Amino acid sequence: MTHADTAIDPVLEDGVPNVSERQACTPQDQVSADSSGSNPDQPRKKRSGLRIFVVATVIALVAGTVGQFLWFAHLIATAEVPGKTNADAIVVLTGGQARVNEAVRLLEEGRAGRLLISGVHPGTTREQLAAVTSSNMPLERSSVDLDRDALNTAGNASETATWVRKNGFSSLLVVTSAYHLPRAKVELSDALPDVSLIAYPVFSKDLKLDTWYREPATIRLLMREYLKYIVARLRIAVKSVS
Repeated sequence: MTHADTAIDPVLEDGVPNVSERQACTPQDQVSADSSGSNPDQPRKKRSGLRIFVVATVIALVAGTVGQFLWFAHLIATAEVPGKTNADAIVVLTGGQARVNEAVRLLEEGRAGRLLISGVHPGTTREQLAAVTSSNMPLERSSVDLDRDALNTAGNASETATWVRKNGFSSLLVVTSAYHLPRAKVELSDALPDVSLIAYPVFSKDLKLDTWYREPATIRLLMREYLKYIVARLRIAVKSVS
């Protein structure tokens, strides 16, 4: 063997490690590769998990909204007229002749001593109201007051609160359509927290609430009213916090 031959590293043959050297180096090299490299499946798993979370959240929100609406519709469909309950006064929220007719009838029966008709058109007179209600008694100023300022349910509540405080009433029969009662009670409860409110639903003959789920027009009406109800509750909640 020449001197040049002895200078060659016995571990290498033409620059390639022999078998024993490769076996010795492989575990360390593998660990280094695993620690320095990234798993391509990891980002994919994260994105998949995020999508599942978003879909599950959306499904939960939709299910919750549908459930709340069904509860709202059931509440309206099963509303009942209270028995011979009396109160200090009656308020009727205009929006239909049937509402005013029922409120005037309750006044005539002596269920309360005074009536507020809230949301009367500025051009409507007492004589016209008396004519459309077919009342046996004229709408005298001594027993019937007209609110001509309210333009919506929140306005009804505000004007009613002013009227109630002025007269010192502590209980109130609230007369309005059955589908409108939940929102009306929310607004009135906020405006009159210390007054006892007795809900008196009025049912329209043209509105089939008992089979509302079969009537597209009724479903649309209830959905609109439900949205208004939710908006009213959110507005009142925000106001109470601020």
